Amino acid sequence: MAVLKVIEIMASSPKSWEDATIIAVKTAGETLKGIRSVYIHHMNALVKNNKITEFRVNAKITFEVRN
Repeated sequence: MAVLKVIEIMASSPKSWEDATIIAVKTAGETLKGIRSVYIHHMNALVKNNKITEFRVNAKITFEVRN
């Protein structure tokens, strides 16, 4: 039986919500091993002069806890 843990992190990208999600997983992967899934909890964006300047996600990342 595997033990799984879920953490929530925020990430952003000037390109898209998809890119922000990729950044979230990549950043988490720098310190975590065994990432199994990512769930996007919230999405929002910053707007300046009627244009989106930053896409943001709150991502829940599930990973396996190893002994």
